[in-house]
Amino acid sequence: MALIYIVEDDNNIREIEIFALKNNGHTICDFPDAQSFFKKVGEKLPDLAVIDVMLPDTDGYEIVKKLRTDSKTKKLPVIMVTAKTTELDMVRGLETGADDYIKKPFSVIELMSRVKALLRRSMADEQEKIIELGNIKLNDERHVVSVDGENIELTFKEFELLKFLMINTGIVMTRNNILHSVWGIDFELESRTVDMHIKTLRQKLKNGGERIKTVRNVGYVME
Repeated sequence: MALIYIVEDDNNIREIEIFALKNNGHTICDFPDAQSFFKKVGEKLPDLAVIDVMLPDTDGYEIVKKLRTDSKTKKLPVIMVTAKTTELDMVRGLETGADDYIKKPFSVIELMSRVKALLRRSMADEQEKIIELGNIKLNDERHVVSVDGENIELTFKEFELLKFLMINTGIVMTRNNILHSVWGIDFELESRTVDMHIKTLRQKLKNGGERIKTVRNVGYVME
Protein backbone atom coordinates (compact mmCIF):
# COMPACT_ATOMS: atom_id res chain seq x y z
CA MET A 1 0.00 0.00 0.00
CA ALA A 2 0.98 3.65 -0.37
CA LEU A 3 2.61 6.20 1.94
CA ILE A 4 0.29 9.23 1.96
CA TYR A 5 0.88 12.66 3.53
CA ILE A 6 -2.13 14.71 4.65
CA VAL A 7 -1.83 18.49 5.14
CA GLU A 8 -4.97 19.74 6.90
CA ASP A 9 -5.39 22.14 9.84
CA ASP A 10 -9.00 21.15 10.59
CA ASN A 11 -8.68 18.35 13.15
CA ASN A 12 -12.09 16.83 12.38
CA ILE A 13 -11.49 16.61 8.64
CA ARG A 14 -7.94 15.37 9.13
CA GLU A 15 -9.16 12.57 11.44
CA ILE A 16 -11.75 11.49 8.86
CA GLU A 17 -9.10 11.38 6.13
CA ILE A 18 -6.67 9.45 8.32
CA PHE A 19 -9.32 6.94 9.37
CA ALA A 20 -10.49 6.32 5.80
CA LEU A 21 -7.02 5.93 4.32
CA LYS A 22 -5.66 3.76 7.13
CA ASN A 23 -8.68 1.46 6.86
CA ASN A 24 -7.72 0.90 3.24
CA GLY A 25 -4.22 -0.21 4.22
CA HIS A 26 -2.27 2.99 3.56
CA THR A 27 0.45 4.40 5.81
CA ILE A 28 -0.36 7.97 6.85
CA CYS A 29 1.62 10.96 8.11
CA ASP A 30 -0.44 14.07 8.87
CA PHE A 31 0.54 17.72 9.24
CA PRO A 32 -1.34 20.85 10.39
CA ASP A 33 0.78 23.25 8.34
CA ALA A 34 3.11 23.56 5.35
CA GLN A 35 6.31 23.92 7.37
CA SER A 36 6.04 20.53 9.09
CA PHE A 37 4.96 18.94 5.79
CA PHE A 38 8.02 20.16 3.87
CA LYS A 39 10.34 19.10 6.69
CA LYS A 40 9.03 15.53 6.42
CA VAL A 41 9.10 15.57 2.60
CA GLY A 42 12.80 16.41 2.84
CA GLU A 43 13.30 13.25 4.90
CA LYS A 44 11.09 10.84 2.97
CA LEU A 45 9.05 11.29 -0.19
CA PRO A 46 5.47 9.97 -0.07
CA ASP A 47 3.56 8.23 -2.85
CA LEU A 48 0.78 10.85 -2.72
CA ALA A 49 -0.16 14.04 -0.85
CA VAL A 50 -3.64 15.26 0.12
CA ILE A 51 -3.38 19.02 0.69
CA ASP A 52 -5.92 21.52 2.01
CA VAL A 53 -6.01 24.95 0.36
CA MET A 54 -6.46 27.10 3.47
CA LEU A 55 -3.65 26.59 6.00
CA PRO A 56 -2.33 28.76 8.85
CA ASP A 57 1.13 29.48 7.41
CA THR A 58 0.47 29.46 3.64
CA ASP A 59 -2.06 28.10 1.18
CA GLY A 60 -2.23 24.87 -0.77
CA TYR A 61 -1.59 26.63 -4.07
CA GLU A 62 1.82 27.82 -2.85
CA ILE A 63 2.65 24.34 -1.54
CA VAL A 64 1.93 22.77 -4.92
CA LYS A 65 3.92 25.47 -6.73
CA LYS A 66 6.92 24.75 -4.53
CA LEU A 67 6.56 20.99 -5.07
CA ARG A 68 6.45 21.42 -8.84
CA THR A 69 9.60 23.56 -8.95
CA ASP A 70 11.71 20.98 -7.07
CA SER A 71 13.14 18.16 -9.20
CA LYS A 72 12.62 15.65 -6.39
CA THR A 73 8.92 16.43 -5.91
CA LYS A 74 7.75 17.74 -9.28
CA LYS A 75 6.05 14.43 -10.11
CA LEU A 76 4.54 13.85 -6.64
CA PRO A 77 0.80 13.08 -7.06
CA VAL A 78 -1.28 15.75 -5.29
CA ILE A 79 -4.98 15.97 -4.45
CA MET A 80 -6.16 19.39 -3.27
CA VAL A 81 -9.03 19.59 -0.79
CA THR A 82 -10.91 22.85 -0.26
CA ALA A 83 -14.14 24.51 0.81
CA LYS A 84 -13.77 26.87 -2.15
CA THR A 85 -16.21 25.56 -4.71
CA THR A 86 -16.15 28.00 -7.61
CA GLU A 87 -14.98 26.87 -11.04
CA LEU A 88 -12.23 29.52 -10.90
CA ASP A 89 -10.83 28.00 -7.69
CA MET A 90 -10.80 24.54 -9.25
CA VAL A 91 -9.07 25.79 -12.40
CA ARG A 92 -6.48 27.63 -10.30
CA GLY A 93 -5.72 24.48 -8.33
CA LEU A 94 -5.27 22.35 -11.43
CA GLU A 95 -3.23 24.98 -13.27
CA THR A 96 -0.95 25.30 -10.25
CA GLY A 97 -0.07 21.65 -10.70
CA ALA A 98 -2.54 19.63 -8.62
CA ASP A 99 -3.53 16.28 -10.14
CA ASP A 100 -7.04 16.27 -8.69
CA TYR A 101 -9.39 18.52 -6.70
CA ILE A 102 -12.00 17.57 -4.06
CA LYS A 103 -14.63 19.97 -2.74
CA LYS A 104 -15.67 20.06 0.91
CA PRO A 105 -17.80 18.50 2.19
CA PHE A 106 -16.88 15.20 0.58
CA SER A 107 -17.72 11.59 1.33
CA VAL A 108 -15.21 8.94 2.37
CA ILE A 109 -16.16 6.98 -0.74
CA GLU A 110 -15.31 9.94 -2.99
CA LEU A 111 -11.97 10.48 -1.25
CA MET A 112 -11.00 6.82 -1.59
CA SER A 113 -12.02 6.60 -5.23
CA ARG A 114 -9.92 9.68 -6.10
CA VAL A 115 -6.93 8.36 -4.15
CA LYS A 116 -7.12 4.92 -5.77
CA ALA A 117 -7.44 6.38 -9.27
CA LEU A 118 -4.49 8.75 -8.83
CA LEU A 119 -2.25 6.10 -7.29
CA ARG A 120 -3.10 3.73 -10.12
CA ARG A 121 -2.12 6.34 -12.73
CA SER A 122 1.07 7.43 -11.00
CA MET A 123 2.29 3.90 -10.32
CA ALA A 124 1.67 2.91 -13.93
CA ASP A 125 3.68 5.94 -15.10
CA GLU A 126 6.61 5.02 -12.85
CA GLN A 127 6.66 1.27 -13.46
CA GLU A 128 9.42 1.42 -16.06
CA LYS A 129 11.41 4.09 -14.21
CA ILE A 130 12.13 1.95 -11.15
CA ILE A 131 15.07 -0.45 -10.94
CA GLU A 132 15.07 -3.00 -8.11
CA LEU A 133 17.81 -5.35 -7.00
CA GLY A 134 17.19 -7.22 -3.76
CA ASN A 135 16.59 -4.65 -1.04
CA ILE A 136 17.80 -1.75 -3.21
CA LYS A 137 15.26 0.32 -5.14
CA LEU A 138 16.26 3.13 -7.52
CA ASN A 139 13.60 5.51 -8.81
CA ASP A 140 15.15 7.29 -11.79
CA GLU A 141 12.24 9.74 -12.25
CA ARG A 142 12.27 10.95 -8.65
CA HIS A 143 16.02 10.54 -8.28
CA VAL A 144 15.49 8.55 -5.07
CA VAL A 145 17.30 5.45 -3.80
CA SER A 146 16.08 3.35 -0.89
CA VAL A 147 17.45 0.35 0.97
CA ASP A 148 14.95 -1.77 2.92
CA GLY A 149 12.42 1.03 2.35
CA GLU A 150 14.64 3.74 3.87
CA ASN A 151 15.69 6.60 1.57
CA ILE A 152 19.45 7.00 1.09
CA GLU A 153 21.02 10.40 0.37
CA LEU A 154 23.38 10.16 -2.61
CA THR A 155 25.28 12.77 -4.56
CA PHE A 156 24.46 13.13 -8.26
CA LYS A 157 27.50 11.08 -9.34
CA GLU A 158 26.87 8.41 -6.71
CA PHE A 159 23.33 8.08 -8.01
CA GLU A 160 24.49 7.84 -11.63
CA LEU A 161 27.16 5.31 -10.67
CA LEU A 162 24.65 3.12 -8.84
CA LYS A 163 22.18 3.34 -11.73
CA PHE A 164 24.89 2.33 -14.22
CA LEU A 165 25.89 -0.68 -12.11
CA MET A 166 22.26 -1.76 -11.52
CA ILE A 167 21.37 -1.49 -15.21
CA ASN A 168 24.36 -3.72 -15.94
CA THR A 169 23.79 -6.21 -13.09
CA GLY A 170 25.99 -9.27 -13.46
CA ILE A 171 28.30 -7.62 -16.00
CA VAL A 172 31.84 -6.74 -14.94
CA MET A 173 32.59 -3.09 -15.67
CA THR A 174 36.15 -1.81 -16.00
CA ARG A 175 37.11 1.45 -14.32
CA ASN A 176 37.58 3.05 -17.72
CA ASN A 177 34.13 1.89 -18.81
CA ILE A 178 32.62 3.42 -15.66
CA LEU A 179 34.57 6.67 -16.08
CA HIS A 180 33.46 7.01 -19.67
CA SER A 181 29.79 6.23 -18.96
CA VAL A 182 29.31 8.13 -15.67
CA TRP A 183 31.90 10.92 -15.86
CA GLY A 184 32.36 11.20 -19.61
CA ILE A 185 36.11 10.63 -19.37
CA ASP A 186 38.29 7.57 -19.97
CA PHE A 187 41.73 8.36 -18.63
CA GLU A 188 43.53 5.65 -16.69
CA LEU A 189 45.02 8.21 -14.31
CA GLU A 190 41.52 9.11 -13.10
CA SER A 191 40.57 5.56 -12.09
CA ARG A 192 41.04 6.47 -8.41
CA THR A 193 37.89 8.59 -8.74
CA VAL A 194 35.86 5.43 -9.34
CA ASP A 195 37.39 3.63 -6.35
CA MET A 196 36.60 6.53 -4.00
CA HIS A 197 32.98 6.77 -5.18
CA ILE A 198 32.51 3.00 -4.92
CA LYS A 199 33.77 3.12 -1.33
CA THR A 200 31.33 5.86 -0.24
CA LEU A 201 28.48 4.26 -2.21
CA ARG A 202 28.99 0.94 -0.42
CA GLN A 203 28.94 2.71 2.94
CA LYS A 204 25.74 4.62 2.18
CA LEU A 205 23.95 1.52 0.88
CA LYS A 206 24.71 -0.27 4.18
CA ASN A 207 24.04 -4.01 3.75
CA GLY A 208 23.00 -3.33 0.15
CA GLY A 209 26.58 -2.23 -0.54
CA GLU A 210 27.69 -5.86 -0.31
CA ARG A 211 26.21 -6.37 -3.79
CA ILE A 212 28.98 -4.24 -5.33
CA LYS A 213 31.85 -6.67 -5.84
CA THR A 214 35.44 -5.82 -6.71
CA VAL A 215 36.94 -7.76 -9.61
CA ARG A 216 40.67 -7.57 -8.96
CA ASN A 217 42.72 -5.74 -11.61
CA VAL A 218 39.56 -5.21 -13.69
CA GLY A 219 36.79 -3.18 -12.08
CA TYR A 220 33.41 -3.74 -10.39
CA VAL A 221 30.22 -5.73 -10.80
CA MET A 222 26.77 -5.48 -9.21
CA GLU A 223 25.40 -8.84 -8.12
